[in-house]
Amino acid sequence: MTTNNQQLSNQLCHRFYVISNAITRRYRVSLEKIDLTYPQYVAMMALWEEDNISVGELHKKTLIDNGCLTLMLKKMCDKNLITLIVSDTDKRMKKVKLTDKGIKLKILAQKERDKIRQEQTQALTETEYQQLVFLLDKFKSDLI
Repeated sequence: MTTNNQQLSNQLCHRFYVISNAITRRYRVSLEKIDLTYPQYVAMMALWEEDNISVGELHKKTLIDNGCLTLMLKKMCDKNLITLIVSDTDKRMKKVKLTDKGIKLKILAQKERDKIRQEQTQALTETEYQQLVFLLDKFKSDLI
């Protein structure tokens, strides 16, 4: 029996689409509690790992589109989560630095993330979870 490659059930991209939407919806509920959108949360995670980095470095870490990133950083400044510092040597370059409020938000975000991760991994063993991470990273590296 041959499979029809045009069937929706045979499309890997559709599976990613459905899963991505479900995960983002689930995160939205938790992130509303700490007044972040999912892309803002991604940027904050990158900054919690390494603070005081250039906008370009933040783009490389998060892969958020530069145009979207610029607008998002302005909104994060308005929320007093970060400050944008103009470089002394190159006025075109800006560094992104967490404020005290942004640093303190990490604890609340971590609690929400832990709840979500527990929900998302209930159906997977630790080995399956690690395998999934490996396969997704491999797939991503082939695409990007």
